[in-house]
Amino acid sequence: MFKEKLALVPELPGSYQMKDKDGNIIYVGKAKNLKRRLRSYFTRQVTGKTKKLVSEIATFEYIVTKSELESLILEITLIKKYNPKYNILLKDDKSYPYIEFTKDKYPLLRVVRNVKNKKNKNNLYGPFPNVGSARRTVEMLNRIYPLRKCENLKKDYCLYYHIGECLGYCKNQVDEEKLETMRREITAFLNGDAEFILKKLEDNMNDASSKMNFEKALEYKKMIDDIKITLKDQIIVLNKDINLDLFNYYEEENYLSIQVFFIRSGTLFGRSKKILNYTGEVSEAFLEYIIRFYEREILPKEILVPDSVDPLILSNYLNIHVRVPQKGDMKKLMELARENASIALKEEIKILNQDEKVRQEAILELSNIVGGRVNRIEAFDNSHLFGTYYVGGMVVFEDFLPVKNDYRKYKIDAAVKDDLKAMREVLYRRYYKVLMGEARKPDLIIVDGGETQVNVAKEILEELNLDINLIGLKKNDKHRTSTIITKNLSEIELDYHGHLFLFLSKIQEEVHRFAITYHRQIKNKGSLASILEMIPGIGEKRRVELLKKFSSLKKIKEASIEELSTVLPKEVAVELKKYLEEN
Repeated sequence: MFKEKLALVPELPGSYQMKDKDGNIIYVGKAKNLKRRLRSYFTRQVTGKTKKLVSEIATFEYIVTKSELESLILEITLIKKYNPKYNILLKDDKSYPYIEFTKDKYPLLRVVRNVKNKKNKNNLYGPFPNVGSARRTVEMLNRIYPLRKCENLKKDYCLYYHIGECLGYCKNQVDEEKLETMRREITAFLNGDAEFILKKLEDNMNDASSKMNFEKALEYKKMIDDIKITLKDQIIVLNKDINLDLFNYYEEENYLSIQVFFIRSGTLFGRSKKILNYTGEVSEAFLEYIIRFYEREILPKEILVPDSVDPLILSNYLNIHVRVPQKGDMKKLMELARENASIALKEEIKILNQDEKVRQEAILELSNIVGGRVNRIEAFDNSHLFGTYYVGGMVVFEDFLPVKNDYRKYKIDAAVKDDLKAMREVLYRRYYKVLMGEARKPDLIIVDGGETQVNVAKEILEELNLDINLIGLKKNDKHRTSTIITKNLSEIELDYHGHLFLFLSKIQEEVHRFAITYHRQIKNKGSLASILEMIPGIGEKRRVELLKKFSSLKKIKEASIEELSTVLPKEVAVELKKYLEEN
């Protein structure tokens, strides 16, 4: 198929891009030898996700580079730009939580995420793979130490002051020496030294017990036990100056199981695991995962990798020390990480294979219904306020898995007063971008509704001269999705016990949730004027009057209908009150 084109590929380093029949880039890779790597896709036996990739390749392109590092930089740049569906996609992953111990005059202890761009990283401790563990640690330290609890100082004492968990920073002159002692002990604990806090808790427990306050003594005892259990689970590696992340993996049946050990102050602080269905070479997929991982997380002082990874190329890319441990404790930890990756994958692989089988069966069933292969699905829903001020939401699924980075939100023209016009506007805006080559063309569009909604969507596609498969999901009189309406308006009853029904219901629930959440975000984002725009009967003049009289959303919420009626007609005041109470 590609014999003549492969013959022209040079034996040089570079990046290659696989494209489907619509010209979309579906996979980006790199190679030391482009000819050898590209030939391997079409001349050797491939399985799993790689086999599926090869079945969709219509053509390929490549860019020659001067070195393997340049090809890696180009590969990651293209992946970020095109977000190919067969590359490892991590955009949906949340960053890990950290504990921040602020350097303020009166320090604050809190759990934070998205720390990559924080200027001061010296007061961050983590990452914590388990957000519950981070929150429990902060809660415990806040109970032991009377730190400031409020983001901004209040004018008067709060509840925490009255129960002895705050020094009353808002009104009292606090002893600097006491503050410094707290800083020192908390920092030591967050760095892995629990000696000070265990001693403090034991003293508090004994004191409470001597005063016959056994309930309080039991609370301290539980805190002590929790800390000791945590310390017992940690492995002491070497001296306290060691801060690094260690990566290893195990591969089987086209699944890649990755383990990350976070070692802080010489202690195994926590670990992360990820199981992926990968494409291409396992070592390349693993390298790509590490690079994408640090788009969200803070780089440590050092990274350890197995010998299947070139440490020099990764070091040059991340600008950090990377090495392969050859012996000693670090070599043993590397083996332990691989063993954990193997155990995790073997536990999950049966479930993963079953889930893959079920999804593929549902995809085949849907493909047969619409008369064409279905991979990428775009589903739409609208949300409105009392029949006005519509917003739209679009969710994207590939192989029935959500691609949250491709979700889109739409503000709809305020003049739109019904569902069909709202849907018409959203679909036109979306697929005009597809027509202009600014967005990917899906295999299937799903609209919420029956023949009328499908006809509106067909009109938009015909107007734009786009050939895209389309279905509507029609509900029965019990408001339960029961029927697929195809593009030619034929009806297909759904089997409530079938896999296809479950996957379509999941998509429907997701797009409904996404649209409603967007509607609420507009209300909650803090712009009172934009919220008031959503209320029928409130024009610019009335918005100005409301803002003059009440000045804030909080005060408007607290106002009675009678008070609101001093500015608005009573029926509009009732609608406004109802909306604010329900949202």
